[in-house]
Amino acid sequence: MQKIGFLGLGIMGNAMAKNLVKAGFQVTVWNRSQDKCSELAALGGGVAATPAEVTSSCQITFAMLADPAAAHEVCFGPDGALQGIGAGRGYVDMSTVDAATAQEIGQAIAKKGGRFVEAPVSGSKKPAEDGTLIILAAGDRELFDQALPCFEKMGKKTLFLGEVGRGAQMKLIVNMTMGGMMTIFCEALALADKAGLSGADLLDVIDSGAIANPMFKLKGAQMLQGSFAPAFPLKHMQKDLRLALALGDSLGQPLFSAAAANEQFKKAKALGLSDQDFCAVLRAVAS
Repeated sequence: MQKIGFLGLGIMGNAMAKNLVKAGFQVTVWNRSQDKCSELAALGGGVAATPAEVTSSCQITFAMLADPAAAHEVCFGPDGALQGIGAGRGYVDMSTVDAATAQEIGQAIAKKGGRFVEAPVSGSKKPAEDGTLIILAAGDRELFDQALPCFEKMGKKTLFLGEVGRGAQMKLIVNMTMGGMMTIFCEALALADKAGLSGADLLDVIDSGAIANPMFKLKGAQMLQGSFAPAFPLKHMQKDLRLALALGDSLGQPLFSAAAANEQFKKAKALGLSDQDFCAVLRAVAS
């Protein structure tokens, strides 16, 4: 069985790497905070000291990092992933970044003789744990096919979208939609509260009609309980909205609703809610 590397063991990466180990893949992991590797090591995973050590010893290395800056640093930094890339080695970046960052990393990997696929995911902590993410891949088709058995253990659906940049664009558009939905949902909850209506009744009405959806059902119950434990940190949603707005700028597409949603998430960050779940934007909306 081919050796697999995994860089980044945050909320998402930890669960995704675990699924690969549990599926029987030979996995070597790296994380900036080495203590986060202990759980994977206990399950049978190997632990490397640097990203370069991972990429130099594995046929395919997956990366799941917080933002474009982290993805760039892990690839290009000292002892970074790029240093270990050689002919035939594959690098699959599953981080949510802008298309330009994905293309820069992909071009650098190709210059070293490696192959590159971007594969951001739609889904948060629970889908990552359950292996039910939606994977939005683009890039080298041969590497995509080689990585597919791994994708199938991490997600319930995998799409191949073409050239590098398409996956990043699709992910930003999906998360822009989710951020906009969350802010209007929070405005509805805040307005119902101000009107003296039951939030539970509002959730019941919404769940019974045409706008029912899993996010409203799950997050609505959490918000009424005041539970904001991070499945998808608020700071990452604001980052994705910012990147989506930049994409709109580059294509000349007005994004009025997304811009308004972004302002609410910026307010929430200013209130100190960055590391709480993105549904904590309710506190900004209702304040």
